[in-house]
Amino acid sequence: MANSLRRRGPTGNDTPSETTPAPTPTPRGGSSSREANDPTFKPNSSSHGHHRPKARKRKFTGIFLLGSLFGIIAAGFFAKSNDLIDFPEFGELSMDNLLDVLPAGLVKDMRDLIVGERAFLESYDSFAVGLKVRSEGLSAYHPMVMVPGVISTGLESWGITNASLPYFRKRLWGSWSMMRALVMDKEGWKRHIMLDKKTGLDPPGIKLRAAQGFDATDFFITGYWIWNKIVENLASLGYDPINSYTAAYDWRLAYRDLETRDHYFSRLKAHIEMAVRLQNRKVVLTSHSMGSQVVFYFFHWVASDQGGKGGDDWVENHIESWINVSGCMLGAAKDISAVLSGEMRDTAQLNAFAVYGLEKFLSKAERAEIFRAMPGISSMLPIGGNAIWGDLDWAPDDRPGQEHSFGSFLNFRTDQNFTVPRRNFTVEDAMNYLFETAEPWWVDQVKRSYSWGIARTEAEVAANEHDPRKWINPLETRLPLAPSLKIYCFYGVGKPTERGYFYRSPEPGSGTTLNMTIDTAVTTASGMVDHGVVMGEGDGTVNLMSTGFMCNRGWKIKRYNPAGVKITVVEMPHEPERFNPRGGPNTADHVDILGRQNLNEFILRIAAGQGHTIRDHVVSNIKDYAARAKVYEEDEY
Repeated sequence: MANSLRRRGPTGNDTPSETTPAPTPTPRGGSSSREANDPTFKPNSSSHGHHRPKARKRKFTGIFLLGSLFGIIAAGFFAKSNDLIDFPEFGELSMDNLLDVLPAGLVKDMRDLIVGERAFLESYDSFAVGLKVRSEGLSAYHPMVMVPGVISTGLESWGITNASLPYFRKRLWGSWSMMRALVMDKEGWKRHIMLDKKTGLDPPGIKLRAAQGFDATDFFITGYWIWNKIVENLASLGYDPINSYTAAYDWRLAYRDLETRDHYFSRLKAHIEMAVRLQNRKVVLTSHSMGSQVVFYFFHWVASDQGGKGGDDWVENHIESWINVSGCMLGAAKDISAVLSGEMRDTAQLNAFAVYGLEKFLSKAERAEIFRAMPGISSMLPIGGNAIWGDLDWAPDDRPGQEHSFGSFLNFRTDQNFTVPRRNFTVEDAMNYLFETAEPWWVDQVKRSYSWGIARTEAEVAANEHDPRKWINPLETRLPLAPSLKIYCFYGVGKPTERGYFYRSPEPGSGTTLNMTIDTAVTTASGMVDHGVVMGEGDGTVNLMSTGFMCNRGWKIKRYNPAGVKITVVEMPHEPERFNPRGGPNTADHVDILGRQNLNEFILRIAAGQGHTIRDHVVSNIKDYAARAKVYEEDEY
C-alpha cells in the first residue's frame, strides 16, 4: 500500500505552445533477438549491468484494492466498536482491535492519504482555473454534458426484498457504505453488484441503479474526487444544473442493455435536444475513459433506425464538440487479465501479507467472476487484434533494443514446472483462449454485445452501421457525418502502463477454479517486467496505442472519418508533485488527470466557444507507432 500512495516526479506546467521533450520510455536493457523471441527465455535479474530501479510510487487506483484491502481498513475507521467480523483464519476480531493486527504501514498510509488529501483540498484554490478564464471575458456558452468513466458513477440499491432493504438508497459502489458492506456482508454485496449471468440484467430480487446528478460522479468516496474539479471550474464560468448535466450510467451493463433496461441513450438524446432547443446552441460532450466508448456508441445509436432514429444529420445539428479525455478507444490490456484471472498490476505488486489477506477475503477467482458478471467491463477488451497490438516478435510500439516484444502478450516460462501452453500468446490468441475456456454465459454475453475486428473497406464500414455489435469499435465503424463537429483528444503520457503479462498455472492444491495466474516471480533488471507485468507507455491505466491511435492516425483514414471531422490532439506529460497524494495540477494519471489545471482550462475554453485557440501538442512517439500499425487506407491493402 505504501507504494500506491506516493508519487515521484518533477513539477512544472505544460501548454500546447511550449516545447516539451518526449517522455522517457520505459527503461529497457539490451538483449539478443533470441531472448526477445524465445518463449522459454527466463528473465534474470542479474543479467544486466545495473541495479533494478525501484518500483514506481502509485496511489490506490485498482478497483479491487478499493474494494477489498482498502475496504477492510476503511470499515475499521467507521464501524462501531462492538461490531464483529468473523475471519476464519484469525478468529473473532472486533473493529476496535482490527487496526492493531494490520501492518502499521498500511494503517499509516491510509491515515496519511486522508490527512494529505484534506490538506490539499484546503490549500488548493479549486476555482482558480475557472476564475482565470472568466477574467479573460469568457463565460458559459455551449450547454455541457459530461459522460463519466467505468468506476466513476455511484450505484445505489432500489430493491425492496429482505436482502436489499438494509441497503435501500445506499450506494453499494462509490461510498463508505460500499466499504462497510464489503466487510460486514461480502456475499450480500456480491449478489447485489453482479448482474444476472444469463440475462445480463438485474438478478431476481436485486435492483441496483446509477446515481444521478452531479453527486453521482464528483466524488468516489468522501475526499476522493473524480469530476469535482471540473464541476467547480465550470461553475466559476457560469455553469449550473440548468446548462450542464452529468449523464451517469450503470457501467456494469452491456451498451445495448443500457438502453434496454434504463433507456439511457433515449434519455441522453432527449436531454441534448432539450438543451439545444432552450439555449439555441449546440452541446459540448465531455467524456472520460469508458465514457468515450459510450459516446462513440451513442453517435451510431442516435442516427440509426435501430436506435434513436435521428438520422445522419442529428450529430451535425446537435453536437458542437466532443472532448475525449483519456478515452480507451481501442480497449485496455488490463481488461484481459481482469476477466482471465481477476488480476492486474495493482494486485500483482502487493506484498505477501497483503496478497494473503486479499486472497482470503476476495480471491482471484471471485474477482474474475465479478468482472465477468459485469458485461460493460468487457467492452474494454483490446480492439484491433494483431494489427494494432502486434504478433509474437513485433509490435508497433516496440522500441529499439528492448528485451521483449510487446506483441508477445501472454508469456509462459516453459523451463518451470508449470502446466502452461507450449507457446506465448498474442492479444488475438489471448482473446481466443478466453472464449474457449470461459463460461458459456460470459462468452454469449460478450459476443452478442461487442466486436474487435477491423473493417478494411468503405463498404464494410457502411454495412457495419447496421450492426449494433460494431458500434463501440472505431476500426469497424465511422465517425458521424458531421463536418462541423470538432473532436478534442486529451490524454496522459509518460506513466508506465500494463502492456503484457507473464502467466503460470496455479499452485498445486490451491483449490482455485482458474486455469492460470500472473507469474509474479518474473522481474527484469531493466524494469520492463515487474512482478510478471510487462510495462509499456500510457497513462498508468490505458496504453498509449488505445488513447492515441485513432486520434493521431485512425481518424485520418477516410473510411473512418468520411466527413473530415477536425481532430485536435493534446498529450499531457505526467509530472506529479512529489508529496501530493493525487499528483497535483500536472498529473497525467488516468483518473487524476480530471483535476489537471490545463485540462480544466481547455474544457472551459471549448465550453465558452473558444476551442479554436487550442493547438495540437504531441510529445510521445505515438505518430511513429501508429504509422507502423497494420491499418491502412483502402487502396494500400
